[in-house]
Amino acid sequence: MHEPTLADIQDTRERIDSYVVETPVWRWRNRELTEAIGGEIEVFLKLELFQHTGTFKPRGALRVMLDLDAAALERGVTAVSAGNHAIAVAYGAQQVGTTAKVVMVSTANPARVAACRAYGGEVVLVDGVHEAFERVKEIEADEGRTFVHPYEGPLTALGTATVGLELCRQVPDLDAVIVPIGGGGLCAGISTAVKLHQPNCQVFGVEPEGADSMHRSLTAGSPQTINQIRTIADSLSAPRAEPYSFELCRRHLNDLVLISDDSMRRAMALIFRGVKLAVEPAGAAATAALCGPLLERLRGKRVGVIVCGSNIDVAGFAAQLQSLDA
Repeated sequence: MHEPTLADIQDTRERIDSYVVETPVWRWRNRELTEAIGGEIEVFLKLELFQHTGTFKPRGALRVMLDLDAAALERGVTAVSAGNHAIAVAYGAQQVGTTAKVVMVSTANPARVAACRAYGGEVVLVDGVHEAFERVKEIEADEGRTFVHPYEGPLTALGTATVGLELCRQVPDLDAVIVPIGGGGLCAGISTAVKLHQPNCQVFGVEPEGADSMHRSLTAGSPQTINQIRTIADSLSAPRAEPYSFELCRRHLNDLVLISDDSMRRAMALIFRGVKLAVEPAGAAATAALCGPLLERLRGKRVGVIVCGSNIDVAGFAAQLQSLDA
């Protein structure tokens, strides 16, 4: 298996440069954080929610689309997504001059469906995640569109690795980085880049308890499928792990921890109080891990926390926090 090199990642960053922004890092040090975790950890938030479309997703999607030839661009692209990847694919297609037809589950946040359509994407709604993957295969076969996978493949990993490349350049000498895991594409890229750039830095993955496909896969030693997904973090709700992203995660993760939905809700509230940002559950997952299962292990460390995105409407954000208070 070809593993990305630092030169590969740097080349990808240059290729996608005109389509993405270098998202900022913010050193989080205030009363709210100290009350939550104490004052012994230096926390650096990589604010990928400021990326175009509100998440890291355009990085991988664009890296895939920039390799398409003229004939493939003429036929268009397709994708399957709970929302964020669909929005990114629609945005990427608009940028490179092609069309996107994406499959989303009918329970997807209406604001995400609207955002996808606002970028010119055609949205097909289906009832469930497994049905969504079947429908996108039909579109790929019938219309000749190129499937842009939400988290699998070498080009996708190169795109997500640019997040890790930026973080390591922005914050030297990190002791640890915490990365949310859905299918594993973000973690595959970031963990690879971090280990290349700062070999002694630990990388921790974090998954919801109700969508633990990577945890099961690492335990089994091979990619696994889960039959039911039960988490508020729909952006971290991949039904299975895939070989390439699994292998990069297996090689580079120091550990993977699981978090509850309520811990994500508490982290959403903490980020809102302490950073004044309203993030979706997935965007709070790494903070939830920092405040929970990783807290004692990271005392005295310099820690990068990936805030992977935020596509959530006001009502949805409020409902999650009200659910915590109930």
